[in-house]
Amino acid sequence: MSESTTYDIIIVGGGPAGMTAGIYAARAGLKAIILEENITGGLVNSTYTVENFPSYPTIHGMDLMKKMRAHVDSLEVEVEEVCEIESMSLEGDIKIVETDDETFNAKTVIICTGRKPIPLNVPTECDQVHHCAICDGGPYKGKRVLVVGGGNSAFDESLYMITLGIEHITLVEVMDRFFAAQGTQDQLLGTGKVDARSETKVVDLVVENDELKAAVLENVATNQQETVPVDGVFVFLGQNPNNELFAKKIELSKNGYIITDEHMATSIPGVFSAGDINDKAYRQITTAMSDGTIAALAAERYIRT
Repeated sequence: MSESTTYDIIIVGGGPAGMTAGIYAARAGLKAIILEENITGGLVNSTYTVENFPSYPTIHGMDLMKKMRAHVDSLEVEVEEVCEIESMSLEGDIKIVETDDETFNAKTVIICTGRKPIPLNVPTECDQVHHCAICDGGPYKGKRVLVVGGGNSAFDESLYMITLGIEHITLVEVMDRFFAAQGTQDQLLGTGKVDARSETKVVDLVVENDELKAAVLENVATNQQETVPVDGVFVFLGQNPNNELFAKKIELSKNGYIITDEHMATSIPGVFSAGDINDKAYRQITTAMSDGTIAALAAERYIRT
């Protein structure tokens, strides 16, 4: 049996929503812990430039999350990073969250698990497939990469990789046009280092001795295939809700997001949720922080009532 520790609030997920909830919980005098499967910051860590966060006209996503984490630490909120949550028992007055080496009990839980990148659906797997240029782009300086996706993330991350010294980028989008902002498209294509193709999908990868050699592309209009030499693949196809831990316990929308009321309360008493995992229209850093604020205040009221 693993060691058990009791808290007022267990916050599952350490992105902007989770860290904001931790700040408000601490200021309310509650004993809270943030459990994060990776490192705090969530998907914002992989954002090259944030330009819509009030008080910072432009800031690197990881830098912004470091500042937020410093605020959490200043209030002595406990944080467990790189912990794998194995189960969550959410019914009853005491909630139980079990990780790979410890069990946590609390009166309330705030779920902030966010979303995770949609994987590349090809038969061949390899270690040279990535979802974050900031995290994994450095080793590809002077090499050729394939970028999958035609939205803002694909174009923004490609621009960042150009600054890293990537030799050439092949960018593919399965639809008949790209969806990134036109100015960003013009900026990237103006570098002269990008071959951007619409109506094109990746059907397989060519791997030799555990090393990626090429990608097999197919024009969806003509069915014509072509093998393109690449050293790495960066996938930006959007995100899915990260709901595996509680999908059969909490009421979800048809798309897998948690349904809450205006107080971020879920279908289970004492369980709240915040951030991108919630069913809502707008997913921004600021809306995640708003959700985290409301969830922490509602959890405090739940505990003290």
